[in-house]
Amino acid sequence: MKSKLTAVALAAVVVAGTAAAAVPASAAAKAEPTRCHTADLKAGFATGDDAKPEMERTDQQTQAYIWFTNQSTRTCTLSGFAGVDMVGAQSTDGTWSLARSSKTPEKMTLEPGDTVDFSITLLPVAGSTPKKEKFVPAKFLVTPPNETEHFTLKWPFGGQILKQDGATRPATYLNPVGQ
Repeated sequence: MKSKLTAVALAAVVVAGTAAAAVPASAAAKAEPTRCHTADLKAGFATGDDAKPEMERTDQQTQAYIWFTNQSTRTCTLSGFAGVDMVGAQSTDGTWSLARSSKTPEKMTLEPGDTVDFSITLLPVAGSTPKKEKFVPAKFLVTPPNETEHFTLKWPFGGQILKQDGATRPATYLNPVGQ
């Protein structure tokens, strides 16, 4: 009988609009955001003058930046490495899945409209480099961390990269989201 009276009293409180007082504090706390899904995001290359890779500088590494923007109406998180496959323009290029750096990823929280990027370190080579030693990027297949669907981004910068798709420690690699 006591539990029936408690239920009736709780129902009366809910009808009166004061149910929040009966909810435990732990349940009322704001839920932590969940990870961002591909459908929550849009992606692209950073193309501003300070973000363009120096593809004509064949004597040193350079960086390209890819960004993710949270286009959803909820806060979400990204943590880890994106998957990046470069698709080549030459018939001999094929697809090159980029290796990851040794940097430690951090969890990034994106409010609606927030943007975060990550860098890809590249080693450009001269156009006169033999075809078998260079990779000519045409597009990038970019998969957000912990996702299976990718974005297809056209490579906007030209140039070519030293082909090291089979190397143990290639000079072209990617960094975690936020780095």
